[in-house]
Amino acid sequence: MLDAEFFRRWMTATAASVNREAERLTALDSPIGDADHGTNLQRGFTAVTAALEKEPPATPGAVLTLAGRQLISTVGGASGPLYGTLLRRTGKALGDAAEVGAEQLVEALRAGVDAVMTLGGAAPGDKTMIDALVPAVDALGDGFTAARTAAEEGAVATTPLQARKGRASYLGERSIGHQDPGATSSALLIAALAEANGE
Repeated sequence: MLDAEFFRRWMTATAASVNREAERLTALDSPIGDADHGTNLQRGFTAVTAALEKEPPATPGAVLTLAGRQLISTVGGASGPLYGTLLRRTGKALGDAAEVGAEQLVEALRAGVDAVMTLGGAAPGDKTMIDALVPAVDALGDGFTAARTAAEEGAVATTPLQARKGRASYLGERSIGHQDPGATSSALLIAALAEANGE
């Protein structure tokens, strides 16, 4: 069973990973976006860890809801609302339980990903964060490591795609040949989930 401490570890591990990879995320964003994805997420997850330390929430759902709220209020561009929605909706789906099982997490994350697809209007194959998140959730039933692998493969698989949503879609065919920064940061989020579980 996964408790609030596990979910705090997940958010802390994500923040550390975003810190390490911020320059790479911004470099990926440079040719097809606003060249601010890494710095935006860095600011957001720094705020998340500060908020969690200040008043640690008592339930898994409350941890993710707080994290989502922080991202929406501190991250500019599209990634704040999208990541914020992902975590808030996942947290809401977990409810008030003090502990959740792996199956509950899969269902809650699926609800979160569905909410992101509704908000952004993106589907798998559109060269967005969805291309990493959908395969990750599909694989999560087989364990955290399987989800991490699926997310990383999904992110890499965005490289030959033409962007159909978001800022990169304005570039048309010129978006081909670049790995999507949102899918890449989503893979970091899922890798941090595995790390929080000691994998």
